[in-house]
Formats: sequence, structure tokens, C-alpha cells
Amino acid sequence: MVAQDSAMVAVRNILTRLCKRSGLSSDRLRSTEIDVLPLLDLLAVRQYARRAGIDREEAVLPLVRDLALRLDPTDRLVVDAELSLGLLRENPPAGVDPGLLYAGDLGERREYLAERWAVLHEAIGAQPVPSTLTVRSLRGAPERRAFTELAAQLATASVFDGAHVIDFREPARTVAAEAVTADSRGVVTVIGDAVIDHMYVVDRIPGPGGTTRGSYREHPGGKGLARAVAAARLGLRVRLISAVGDDDAGGRILEYLRSERVDTELVKVVPYAPTPVTAVIVAGTGAASTIGCKDERIRLSAQDLRSDAIRSAIAASEAVLLTFEQPTGVIEQVMGQLRSLPRRPLVVVHPAPRLDRPQYLYQHLGVVDYLVGGDKDLHALAMASDGVPANGEQTATRLRALGVGAVCAIQDFRCAVWSDQLSDRFQPFPTALDDSVGAHAAFSAALVYRLVSTRRPAARKDYVWATAAMVATQSIGDVPGAMPLVSEVERIYKLATEEH
Repeated sequence: MVAQDSAMVAVRNILTRLCKRSGLSSDRLRSTEIDVLPLLDLLAVRQYARRAGIDREEAVLPLVRDLALRLDPTDRLVVDAELSLGLLRENPPAGVDPGLLYAGDLGERREYLAERWAVLHEAIGAQPVPSTLTVRSLRGAPERRAFTELAAQLATASVFDGAHVIDFREPARTVAAEAVTADSRGVVTVIGDAVIDHMYVVDRIPGPGGTTRGSYREHPGGKGLARAVAAARLGLRVRLISAVGDDDAGGRILEYLRSERVDTELVKVVPYAPTPVTAVIVAGTGAASTIGCKDERIRLSAQDLRSDAIRSAIAASEAVLLTFEQPTGVIEQVMGQLRSLPRRPLVVVHPAPRLDRPQYLYQHLGVVDYLVGGDKDLHALAMASDGVPANGEQTATRLRALGVGAVCAIQDFRCAVWSDQLSDRFQPFPTALDDSVGAHAAFSAALVYRLVSTRRPAARKDYVWATAAMVATQSIGDVPGAMPLVSEVERIYKLATEEH
């Protein structure tokens, strides 16, 4: 918080000094004697410039204009006039002269703002209209409050990455040997977490007070990231909607995703907050325990999901993979958008173990085509009103009664499915490990791959193929690195079908 507060103060001081003479402009930023580097170095300015392909000096004015529009009416009018942003220049309200409101001298702009105070507030719909101010009173608390709010917006603005958009027309590096081209499929959008996994590999997970020897590794991870990488390695065109911090770990995650051909344009970068870390303790059998260390600032918000870019991305997707680890408001926003679409994409959802008040999501479960999760997560989502969980089949029946198309319970490389097409259990063949951290991600990605490829409801062989993808992830190290290629899944699938 100290860095955030000092950045806000520095930016506020720069903005108030830039008000003098003609106000804020790219030329002024290039020629001024004011030290504007703290403003130019803001994450929001850097990302805006990178996305637009312009210099940082050119990015400041349009960014400040955008953020000023989010301020309260009085604050908006003050910064608009004093920085000469020109928010009312193109469509000036009746009785307002843009030439005077945006005059070349700060003193003239202040005088006209004070003179037309009530008219300007009425023009932008402010209710109630504040009392008229003198120039002297304007230069006190109103100016300080307005520039403090604008500086805070600039210093803390979360932005979407936008630094690198995958050209899906290029053949994917990881599937060059497969009979799969990126152009042959629609885009799959994954909504979920991206973190840094701290992997502790031990012979056994010690109990309270116990100790054991082990080794340590560190990799990008998270349920959203793993599913995105898994789908991309199968040759699908993938974008991830997630959030990371503006730190080395966040940059590492973005670079890793790009190297795996996952589009990061909709990954939100949050300033002054560390990228989340998850401690994963993996036993020699593959069984794992996790400790999530999250910063509440590194989260998607319902407001993020209402942006035109994300709404358009979801609507244009052929499939959406959503993990219920997001805040309830975010999940409701996504599900509500999906419900309203005239042509709905395929929706695959992974429930979370500690979902807050799952009953609030029941009205949206009708958009879920495939609900994929472990027994405990599915039971938690379908908890009865008396708090007593049901068995597997009863859980599936409850969830399907709420509108879920198919329920897939996966555990220890086994899969049980309940749907209109079939109710069955699948275990292709014995495995070397008991479990794998990335198995669930591989199953969901492989199921989507089959469904997008065939464009029909899942049949028995599709579930067997997705189960084979789980088997292909047998690893106790890098989780997304264990996600298989099509050829690897095919090899295991053939072995499984030959045995049966």
C-alpha cells in the first residue's frame, strides 16, 4: 500500500502542475521541465501505449480522458476544464462555450468553470447540483479531491495485457506432426486462475509434527492456466481470461502462456499486488495437497466481465471452460451472459471445493453442458438443504435436475458419467501413479477437443479418450508441462481400447 500511495501522490502532483498554461497534451509531456517519469511509468500508461502502438507521451491524454469519465460529476468537470481534456468539446451543452471552458490559460478556465458551475452540472445530469463556487474556493478542497481521485485511478488501474495476440493462422508448434490445424477449429475461452506453483515433491505427505525429505520446483500453474495450456497443446485456439500481478511472476506467467500459444490479451494485470502463489505438496504416488496464497486484489471482477472485449470474446467462442474458483459475482456474470446468447457456446464447468453459497448459482446451471469435477466438489455444489451430501449417482441426479447436461465425476484416473446419452464408468487400464495434479485439466481440455472436433454430444469413446488424456499426465513435477499432445493421448487410447 505504501508504493501505491506514493505513486498516487506523485501522479497528483504532476497533474496539478500540468494544468498550468494550455493543460495536458503529448507535446507538453515531451517538452515540460516537470519530471513526468512517474506518470509515464504507470502500468496503465505503459500497457495503453503498447496496445495502441504509440509512445507513452501520446497514451497519457486518451487514458486520462477515459478515466476522467468514471469520476463523480464534480470531479470530472474540474479535471476536464483544468487539464483541458476536451470531454465536452465535440458536443457542448447549451450555454457552454468550449473556447472558454478549454481556454489557453488556466486562470481563464477556472473563471469560466466557476461562472458556469450550475449549468455544467445540470448538463451532465448531476443530482443535486452543488452550490456555486468562487475561483478561490474552487482552488481548495474541490481541486484537491478531484485530482486525488484521478491520480488514484491512474495509479491503481488494472489493465488487460494486450501485449501479444496470438496469430492463430500460424500452424501450432506443438501439433505440427498432428493432422490438426489451428484454422480448423473455433476459439476456446478459458476463465480461471493463473498462479505460480511452488511444487514440493516428497515420498509421502507428513502428518502433524512429521518431517520428510523432498525436492522443490517452481512453475506457472493454476486451474485456468493448466486448462488453457492443455487445450492449446491439443491444437485448439485458446484465449485465457484471468488476472496476475504487475511483477516478475506475472510477467513470467504471461511469457509462458504466449510460448504455449495461449492468447493473453484478456489477462488482467493488477498493479501493486503480487501474483498469487500456490504451494503444492505431491507425494510419490501422485496424490497432492495444496495451499492457496492469494491476494484478494488479484481477481477478476463482475465489472471486468461486463467489458465489451470480454463479452465479445465469450460470444464468439466455440467453447467456454469456466472454473468456479472465481468470486460468485464473476461466475453469475459469466453464466448470465451465456444464458442471454442466441447461439450459446459449449460450456464446460469445474466446481470449486469451497464454493460460497452454491444455491445462488442454481438458476444458471441450465447453461452447463458438462460439469467436470471430483466427488467432493460435486457433492459440495449439490448439497441438500439439510446439509447432508448425496452419493455419486444421487449428486448427479440433483445437478441434472437443476439443468446440467452431463455430470462427469473424475477421481484417480477414473471417470463416471451421467447424461442423457449414457450412464457409465470408465477406467481404461492400470496406471503407475494413483493420481496426477493435472489430470482434471487434461480431461476437460480433451473432452472439449473431441466435442469441438465432432460437433455432437459426447459418446462413450469421447469419455474414454478424455480419460486417456488424464493417464497421459502422470507426473509429479511441472503440472502444465505434463499436458499431452494429441499423439500421446491417441497412443494411450489405443492401448486402452485394445485391452477392452
